[in-house]
Amino acid sequence: MSQHPASVLKAVVADARAQLAAAGIADAAIEARLLIGGLLGLSSTEVFVDGDRVVDALDMARIADAVARRLGHEPVHRILGMRAFHGLDLLLSKETLEPRPDTELLVECMLPVLRRIVADKGHARVLDLGTGTGAIILALLSEVPQATGVGSDISDDALSTATRNAQRLDLGERFQGVRSHWFDAIDGRFDIIVSNPPYIRSDVIPELEPEVRDFDPPAALDGGPDGLDAYRAIASQAEHFLELRGPQEDGSFPKDEGSIGVEIGFDQRDTVTRIFEDAGFILTQARRDYGNNDRVLVFTRGGP
Repeated sequence: MSQHPASVLKAVVADARAQLAAAGIADAAIEARLLIGGLLGLSSTEVFVDGDRVVDALDMARIADAVARRLGHEPVHRILGMRAFHGLDLLLSKETLEPRPDTELLVECMLPVLRRIVADKGHARVLDLGTGTGAIILALLSEVPQATGVGSDISDDALSTATRNAQRLDLGERFQGVRSHWFDAIDGRFDIIVSNPPYIRSDVIPELEPEVRDFDPPAALDGGPDGLDAYRAIASQAEHFLELRGPQEDGSFPKDEGSIGVEIGFDQRDTVTRIFEDAGFILTQARRDYGNNDRVLVFTRGGP
């Protein structure tokens, strides 16, 4: 980074872009604008059009430190301490998984389910297992004011971050964080259970990109020897925590009876489906991500 005590923004961005590109970081121009804009409180557009803005010595030092961290493969949003998810700005911390756009698909799949339950009952309870930043459950609660929920995690750091995010988004009164290994400390029943659990095989983790391997919390990545440990734990116990209303007068089940939505790895659709079917659930929805990989599965207990 330039050693001058101050510089104009376009020069600072060009310098950062050159350093990132030289280090082989993809989309260096976009990342430079995103990183510097985030540090200075500017949008990417403002960074682009306000190139003659003077960057003072203090901000130059902050930018130099941030660029050095990115050159060490720390992701941009971790450096900034925040990431947008489904229109919400969420704080990140050391033991939270950085929410990705693909996970927004789980929210999109479950929102119609949640709205139908609220239309039927007037309210709904949601359980988010392994909540991390609270991304999934807070996105759902923000869209459906009649819903309340619990976000569970084994990490105190993650629960603190999720609670702070809930409070910042004015959702604190409808969100409760609970320290729990899956269902161990969960009480009561819920209309919907959601989870983006760890699903990467243990032996694959050392091969991941350093941005993921070195900065996402291992507990949020490692799904055990075959990547399926979490799904077995969830499927085997979920029935005891779902609000099951039973058959209606005509003998049919409510459309969304006992709904569970999970994110999966790209090659896990068949195996995860079998795990839930063996536990008495029925696959009602499957969704591919933006790379055309299987990403979200939705199951019900009663069936459609």
